[in-house]
Amino acid sequence: MRHNKKFNHLGRTASHRNAMLSNMACSLIKHKRITTTVAKAKALKKFVEPLITKSKDDTTNSRRVVFSYLQDKYVVTELFKEVSVKVADRPGGYTRIIKTGHRLGDNAEMCFIELVDYNENMAKSVAKKTTRTRRSKKSAATDAPVADAPAQETTTEDAPKAE
Repeated sequence: MRHNKKFNHLGRTASHRNAMLSNMACSLIKHKRITTTVAKAKALKKFVEPLITKSKDDTTNSRRVVFSYLQDKYVVTELFKEVSVKVADRPGGYTRIIKTGHRLGDNAEMCFIELVDYNENMAKSVAKKTTRTRRSKKSAATDAPVADAPAQETTTEDAPKAE
């Protein structure tokens, strides 16, 4: 029985699992989005988010700790120089998992996992929703007097001059 066992072994030995998660994390940091199965994506999320949090503090020790997990100095440099700057004000939740359906061969549930701040399409759609306004007949009726308003103001200015 697996009472209180919250760790997904992904059907691999510990060394294979650590190597796979390290490689997937390197690919995620390089490419900002990767396609994988949902189980691997959830395991990767738990693996990479503490590393991104650690990268916010750019010290020699934090670089060494992150390098011990990733084993790729170019990825570590990119993580500390670019990614940590972009997520500096975010308190957590650096990755997003979006399900894409099932794989054709074995019907495994597929998804892509991405870094949240690097998806420009999602950021643009959120910005559009905030600036969008509704139009109705009532607002069109209020727009028409606004066009006439400057003409009315000139007549009110002319009225005091006439007195």
